[in-house]
Amino acid sequence: MPDASPVQSPPPQSSPPIEVRIQSEDFDLAAEAARLSAGRTDIGAVVTFTGLCRSEAGSLAALELEHYPGMAEEEIRRVADEASRRWPLQGITVIHRHGAISPGGNIVLVATASSHRAAAFAGADFIMDFLKTRAPFWKKEHRADGSQGDWVDAKEADDAATRRWE
Repeated sequence: MPDASPVQSPPPQSSPPIEVRIQSEDFDLAAEAARLSAGRTDIGAVVTFTGLCRSEAGSLAALELEHYPGMAEEEIRRVADEASRRWPLQGITVIHRHGAISPGGNIVLVATASSHRAAAFAGADFIMDFLKTRAPFWKKEHRADGSQGDWVDAKEADDAATRRWE
């Protein structure tokens, strides 16, 4: 006679801690990675991606980033939540700067923590791809020669990168 006891489902995975910050101040990559895993013995991998401002062969004096306050944070959180549903992540930190950023300066940090590296890498990659296409940020170039800079257009390559996750 088959066992009639109900099948128990595993408890639902709780959402990992997700921190989203948009700020004008620089961030400390090492401090942010350490904060993500502090006191945690269940984390086996922390993956970080840091986006930097390029000089564009010396032609760029600064990149000015503007954002839609409130909406930018909400959209980044939605993307981070989706990453946490797809992979067993145990922590996510996303920091995006706004204001004028000189070449070599930090623009964005995406950090993910997981028990294993594959999930941490995939989660960070996913978040960064969607951050480039969904979060409401605008970039304006300030040229080193003082001439009028342009607003940076969205790139088809960024859209193509997000399609691979469908």
